[in-house]
Amino acid sequence: MAPNERSAKIRTVIVDDEPLARSNLSVLLRLDPEIEIVRECGSGVEALAEICSAKPDLVFLDVQMLECDGFDVLELLGKDLPPAVVFVTAYDQYALRPFEAGALDYLLKPFDNARFDRTLDRTKQRIARRDPPRKLERVAIKNTGQVSFVKISEIDWIEAADCYACLHVVRMANTRCCPKMASDCG
Repeated sequence: MAPNERSAKIRTVIVDDEPLARSNLSVLLRLDPEIEIVRECGSGVEALAEICSAKPDLVFLDVQMLECDGFDVLELLGKDLPPAVVFVTAYDQYALRPFEAGALDYLLKPFDNARFDRTLDRTKQRIARRDPPRKLERVAIKNTGQVSFVKISEIDWIEAADCYACLHVVRMANTRCCPKMASDCG
């Protein structure tokens, strides 16, 4: 679906403890007709409540805030993360941690309009191709030259064995071992 065919706007929450930083993001976001700012939050605690209730598509999240920082917000949200999170901070020492936390991008203040536009374009692409997650129901197992399918619900546990993964399966009397990817075996 092309961006202009999208029926609903991208619901966005801005979280920053600095009013000027929130205002700057708000001004840039309001230039885009596909964006709807549902709330601006001045603290991590406020953001938690708003993200849980509003279920936004996109959150611009400051890293350093009093009481509850941006990483705390994501941790406390658990599985209820928005589809896209962009960290915004003035501190370059946090450059890797946002990606480890599942963020889509990281804006280092001060950023220019071109950098902001690239981030927003990437965000729109992520949200546009968002499909409901499919649940894995079975896996293919190759053992002694034969391929069989095992339901995930029938696996008791998986054990690492050198360059193999051994599946201990309820319905099978013995263990099935599958080679790991060659890159994992050194």
